[in-house]
Amino acid sequence: MRPRWIALLSASTAVLLGVLTWVAIGAGVGAGNALAGAGRESIEASPEFTTTDVFTVTSDATLTPTPDGRSSRVWSELLRVTTPEFAASMITGYETGDDPDSDMLAYVASADDPTKWVFAANLAYADDRDLLMTTLIHEYAHMLSLGADDTDPSAVECATEWAGAGCLLPGSDLQRFADRFWAGYADAPARDNVDADVAWEFYQAHEDDFVSDYAATNVSEDFAETFTAYVVEPDADATDSVITRKFAFFDAVPEYADARDRIRAEYDLVWRNVP
Repeated sequence: MRPRWIALLSASTAVLLGVLTWVAIGAGVGAGNALAGAGRESIEASPEFTTTDVFTVTSDATLTPTPDGRSSRVWSELLRVTTPEFAASMITGYETGDDPDSDMLAYVASADDPTKWVFAANLAYADDRDLLMTTLIHEYAHMLSLGADDTDPSAVECATEWAGAGCLLPGSDLQRFADRFWAGYADAPARDNVDADVAWEFYQAHEDDFVSDYAATNVSEDFAETFTAYVVEPDADATDSVITRKFAFFDAVPEYADARDRIRAEYDLVWRNVP
């Protein structure tokens, strides 16, 4: 299903993002206390790609051993999205594979240090620059929203949202997003849902509330998909809708609003009117 995003133009590539098809912005998210491998299934339920090359992230965000080709290019793009400072402090490992038979583009998972991340990329999709950019923004949103300050990894039963390995803290941004935008649904998927058919059924019932069908998978994917749209879409107009209210949620959190402005400037994103 094509996302309901307004097409944008990247001044550097002059390619319309609106032609993207969301097969799998994989989110095996697990920042220490987070989803640690859950949710890696793609929206098409394709198999997870196998990683074949492993790199260690150094204190200056360079890699050991030194990657080349597409592995190097994807890492460079990740640094553009996250900043070298973030990558050096929050990502300890980088893994790549090349599997065109998998629809999964990328994922993040817990590192051995449960407060850090490992980022993995499927190089089969690395040559689609706009798809790569939006994938990296999506994974960045997971890392921002499922950090060590956002969850209680020792919790077993959750009054808040389940984070895959522990529970979200009540004041975390992702929990506040869940309280505001998911609490009212009587037919919402389970907190840990990764079933594409369940997500599709929920999306069909509430299509205007989500930026893509994958966003209807669970709260964490909605957060990451919506943040990606918030970055790459033009600023919302005065129309009142669930999606514009979600954009306003990010506007009110400096960490996300500042990240949007920085990424837009980094990629020199400009828009044109789309009929």
